[in-house]
Amino acid sequence: MLLGLLAYFLLPLAWLVINSTKSTAGLFQSFGLWFASDFHLFENVRETLTYQGGIYGRWFLNTVLYAVAGAGGAALLAALGGYGVAKFDFPGRRLLLAGVLGAVMVPATALAIPTYLLLSTVGLVDTPFAVIIPSLASPFGLYLMWIYAAAAVPDELLEAARIDGASELRIFWSVAMRLLAPGFVTVLLFQLVHVWNNYFLPLIVLNNPAWYPLTVGLKQWNEQAYGGGGGSVAVLNLVITGSLLAIIPLIAVFLVLQRYWQSGLAMGGVKQ
Repeated sequence: MLLGLLAYFLLPLAWLVINSTKSTAGLFQSFGLWFASDFHLFENVRETLTYQGGIYGRWFLNTVLYAVAGAGGAALLAALGGYGVAKFDFPGRRLLLAGVLGAVMVPATALAIPTYLLLSTVGLVDTPFAVIIPSLASPFGLYLMWIYAAAAVPDELLEAARIDGASELRIFWSVAMRLLAPGFVTVLLFQLVHVWNNYFLPLIVLNNPAWYPLTVGLKQWNEQAYGGGGGSVAVLNLVITGSLLAIIPLIAVFLVLQRYWQSGLAMGGVKQ
């Protein structure tokens, strides 16, 4: 059972790695889960990075911009909001919590068209802000940080800081944020994956290929590979290699941040 689940999750990655080493002809002349007689990985990487004037590099930088600004901003706003809702009692708090729980249930695709209309009204369509600003809203992240802040930040510690004369902003940055770090990293990872793989929203709010993220750009290459007719350039191998290069940063981020995430979960388990 465990081996079956492991194969289910790793098989697409293995297919991507193996087929990124093949030329376009090798993709159709060899078995999909084994290497071809020729090895074209480095040629594929070079062609991917130089095709159409190196537009892949521009798409990669756009994706990094959207992920860093969107995911980082969303995690910070979720930490601020979750801490505020968990540690301060104010009128309408229950109504706010009900609204957050309701927003968690709404799929992001259902809000894409209303989001486009709002961005069009304020003139932000076809700009990076059209992708970054909607990414800052994360009801699930706010809910997660609310739960985490309620359990991880002792009220006695906050009272002690207030008695010492610290301001609320100083208490948040110097005291609460240190305790919220594992939850912050968790929300950051979830939102980073969401923004990095976001396809539908950039597709409808961006028209200029220079602002495309990798998801939309690679889809454009894929349509060119399959629908360009007899005169089209064979770029299927570039789509596969570009997809492999696109997931490497996500894997690196998970490997770097997993120890903070795991240590935080273990520490929280001991406290409970």
